[in-house]
Amino acid sequence: MRIAVFGGDGFIGWPTCVHLSSLGHDISIVDNLSRRRIDVELGVQSLTPMDSIQERLRIWKQVTGRTIRFELLDIADDYFRTRHWLDGYRPDAIIHLAQQRAAPYSMKSDWHKTYTVNNNVNATHNLLNALVDLKMDAHFVHMGTMGVYGYSDIGATIPEGYLDVGIQDDLGNLISKEILYPANPGSVYHMTKCLDQLMFAFYAKNDSLRITDLHQGVVWGTHTSQTRLHDQLVNRFDYDGDYGTVLNRFLIEAAIGHPLTVHGTGGQTRAFIHIQDSVRCIEIALNNPPERGERPKIFNQMTETFRIRDLAKLVAEMSGAEILHVPNPRKEAAENDLKVSNEQFLELGLKPTTLKVGMLEELVDVARKFAHRIDQSKIPAQSAWTPELQSQISSIVDLGKASRKA
Repeated sequence: MRIAVFGGDGFIGWPTCVHLSSLGHDISIVDNLSRRRIDVELGVQSLTPMDSIQERLRIWKQVTGRTIRFELLDIADDYFRTRHWLDGYRPDAIIHLAQQRAAPYSMKSDWHKTYTVNNNVNATHNLLNALVDLKMDAHFVHMGTMGVYGYSDIGATIPEGYLDVGIQDDLGNLISKEILYPANPGSVYHMTKCLDQLMFAFYAKNDSLRITDLHQGVVWGTHTSQTRLHDQLVNRFDYDGDYGTVLNRFLIEAAIGHPLTVHGTGGQTRAFIHIQDSVRCIEIALNNPPERGERPKIFNQMTETFRIRDLAKLVAEMSGAEILHVPNPRKEAAENDLKVSNEQFLELGLKPTTLKVGMLEELVDVARKFAHRIDQSKIPAQSAWTPELQSQISSIVDLGKASRKA
């Protein structure tokens, strides 16, 4: 297939591109390199040393003999260049990863909220709009998030995208209907993904676009089979308070002998998936597109769930680290359960990598190997959901700075 990967320089995008290229697909990356500029803004770098996208592609060609093309383009800001590029390349499939992906970053300030909405919503709509205008029948695969469901506990398993409901009509009859699972975003970032869902529903219904939406959990892991082929093909590892996932933060803290910082009670339950499984799920989705005229296909792209305090215990048992509870910067329930259906990917052949099996490798081969590159001041979460929560976490950050000076 001829596949355009928008956001192909990112954490999910890069391993996706080399995975699909290794399978023989014709891959073109379109990216505005904004994630690299955000590193400069935040004053932090990936724990793993990352070369430029051009150097990565040179090494990939050297190691495998396969070419991946690159186009520097901001699809959220330049609709007509985006349309022109699509018209020239004419992909069979589009993988849309070109969105600001961090909830804490999206809540950092009014500017960051505005940037996240403008970037994420415009990027999605510009692609959908161009596909319609060009009369292009490309399968559109989007990376969504489990966060569209919210993290409230209703005591029932979350289905894959759609919910069966009963509606009472004016005569008192119960009418059965299937609707999008009610959106319940927990940040501006998650809100943009909820808006994506509505755009997909409209364009599938109105213009018969073939769309797959992948509601992904927290992604962990650094390496895939392809990124192991050469040191310079290594993927990102973010550990800072804005972009670093909870597991990455725990692994970094364990690597440098710092207590594992658990936000609040640690009773929040999250869904997780390994990066190798993530790219495999994208491959499976590409191979199983909806038909024209069908509603969007929605997969829950996750393999297991953990409470944050239980995840901290796993890392502590493995590393000997202590656990420290700190104020939670997020406005969310202190405790929640999370039961999620992921039957579609399992039925299509996904064989999950579990945290208990793969986490030790992450600790030894990545966190400890590159511990000399860690800026300890960047580990704490410094972006809060409300001014009141901001004052609480600021006191913790200031205390940490004082202890490091001492």
